Amino acid sequence: MNASAETGGQIPGEPSIEGRLAAVQDQIAEAAKRVGRDAGEVTLVAVSKTHPPESVGAVLAAGQCVFGESRVQEARAKIPLVSGRARWHFVGHLQRNKIRHALPHFELFHGVDSLEIARDMERIATEDGALPRVLLEVNVAGEGTKFGFPPEKIRAQLDELLALKRLTIEGLMCIPPPQPRAEMSRRFFVALRELRDQLEGGFRISLPQLSMGMSGDFAVAVEEGATLVRVGTAIFGERSGKTWRPVGMAGDE
Repeated sequence: MNASAETGGQIPGEPSIEGRLAAVQDQIAEAAKRVGRDAGEVTLVAVSKTHPPESVGAVLAAGQCVFGESRVQEARAKIPLVSGRARWHFVGHLQRNKIRHALPHFELFHGVDSLEIARDMERIATEDGALPRVLLEVNVAGEGTKFGFPPEKIRAQLDELLALKRLTIEGLMCIPPPQPRAEMSRRFFVALRELRDQLEGGFRISLPQLSMGMSGDFAVAVEEGATLVRVGTAIFGERSGKTWRPVGMAGDE
């Protein structure tokens, strides 16, 4: 990791972290305006995985409040070192053996990707007195290597998911396949929105949240109805590829 990433500092000649955050916020506002939406309908989740608490603190000081992590062990070490004003979302694949550790730290889980994980969360939440808010991850492209409910399975299992009393299902989430151009992700965002609308109508429920769009395509996602966009690199810069941990802490997930 370079010195800038370690300290949350700035490489000479590069935009500041505050400048990058402002640019992302401007792009969200512009995308919302293009389709007649209020930018206030969109929550920016600044994904801070692999970046140190100092970088999170700089983004927090610039006015960003919601942050995303995808590794439970990293988040447990990092979150106590950041101001309590920060709010945290879990945006990765949640392993069954990490559920109990994760529940106290996150206000929203974006990636509940199977009925089995949901049932485990329900059981542990009952034992621990937690009330998790969750989104259901949908494998919109049918990729064999991706986590998430196939659309037909989410329809078949939604009654069972809704019967879990501790979990509040607030909406859907997707991670489209990487695309060379942002516009090529649009069809996946449309598919997620249309699936949400079908589930709301067919099951007579409210699923207000759509978590879709990352650094390369979040503006397109906003145009297609995203209420949560998960942006890391465009704010924090390139990731190191290694899990952040305090000096002297060994091990990884």
